[in-house]
Amino acid sequence: MKKRNLSFWEIWNLSFGFLGIQMGFALQNANASRLLQIFGADIHELSWFWIVAPLTGLIVQPIVGHYSDRTWNKLGRRRPYFLTGAVLASFGLILMPNADMFTAFMPALWVGAGMLMIMDASFNIAMEPFRALVADVLPSDQRTLGFSVQTILIGIGAVIGSWLPYVMTNWFGIANTAEPGKVPLSLTLSFIIGAVVLIISILITVFTTKEYSPEEMALINGDTVEESEEEASLLNIFTDFKNMPLTMRQLSWVQFFSWFGLFGMWVFTTPAIAHHIYGLSLEDTHSSTYQNAGDWVGILFGVYNAVSAVYAFFLPAIAKKLGRKKTHTYSLIIGGIGLISIYFAPNENWLILSMLGIGIAWASILAMPYAILAGSIPPRKMGVYMGIFNFFIVIPQIINALIGGPMVKYIYGGNPIYALVISGISFLIAAALVSKVDDVDDHILTEK
Repeated sequence: MKKRNLSFWEIWNLSFGFLGIQMGFALQNANASRLLQIFGADIHELSWFWIVAPLTGLIVQPIVGHYSDRTWNKLGRRRPYFLTGAVLASFGLILMPNADMFTAFMPALWVGAGMLMIMDASFNIAMEPFRALVADVLPSDQRTLGFSVQTILIGIGAVIGSWLPYVMTNWFGIANTAEPGKVPLSLTLSFIIGAVVLIISILITVFTTKEYSPEEMALINGDTVEESEEEASLLNIFTDFKNMPLTMRQLSWVQFFSWFGLFGMWVFTTPAIAHHIYGLSLEDTHSSTYQNAGDWVGILFGVYNAVSAVYAFFLPAIAKKLGRKKTHTYSLIIGGIGLISIYFAPNENWLILSMLGIGIAWASILAMPYAILAGSIPPRKMGVYMGIFNFFIVIPQIINALIGGPMVKYIYGGNPIYALVISGISFLIAAALVSKVDDVDDHILTEK
């Protein structure tokens, strides 16, 4: 038995839930530091508040992947997990900007940090089963297309999420300022809208996508059902980690430096641009100029996500021409240059050019490593290995969270713009490491 080729629109529906996931994720990335500063966080402490999120992902991802490999109920194999993650993330989106409602129990800053943890862990619960679902359902010659379509939807969702606070203020006249310690109404409404879109988009995937049953997967993989359903001990995760494929080990270093750079960008872009471009003091987090800077960061993040969505359309053709490795290498180099160029931008409008390069790298980071990885993983362990692969996304974020704030304070003289320069250098290191990766089934793309 072979997996059937899906039409473009079937592949679109397969990943449509990612639009809502990324809309919520973009709202978090563009605005979480801003919200935490509104609640009283010092700039040098920002990365520490972000640490719980990747730490939770480090624990949650392999467990979700392990059990999703062995789950089958009325909703299927992967769908129960990303539906659960979407529901939990929606609660986090609604409650984070309303953290001041709970000040009778604990400070708003700690409530906000807790909601950040819940959101990020929930997004992780939802994301990785989606990755495994693409690899489960699509034959190898459609995987690059599948992950590219996923990247397109990620880009669309992220553009909407990133631009929403700006649109709420500048199109609908909703205030983007509030009294000290309070979140502007434009941000609060944006997060609520993000939660609603997240649930709706996930449900579209749940109701339009059919997963292969355990019996069908056994036939496709040439196994018996008994071989496919090996002992479901959680301790097997450690054995699987020890025995991870060589390609996965090689990709781990590429992922490490890619995501170290991304985390630095997400945490420090708002304070860096407010300070370096708008000329504000690091303590100014309540003025209208600071809120305008925060809204502009949302626009910029929307730009790089829009670029990633467009670039993702061309990734399958580029990868077929150049190969996945060269495609990823060149994309990371362009992204690294884009990040470093932020330092040299004369005003906020020039930052749009920087975002063009970052968007190209972001599209490739979301597609190429997974397309390369999927060909090297045993099909019946797709979920757990996708979860373990997340180690190399969250570990660099944890390290950056621990050292990022102190580096800004003690090495960069309190200027967060240098954190973005280091992120760019990190992208360039990742690009150099791609050459060490063995792409098992790259010949499928390059054959004439």
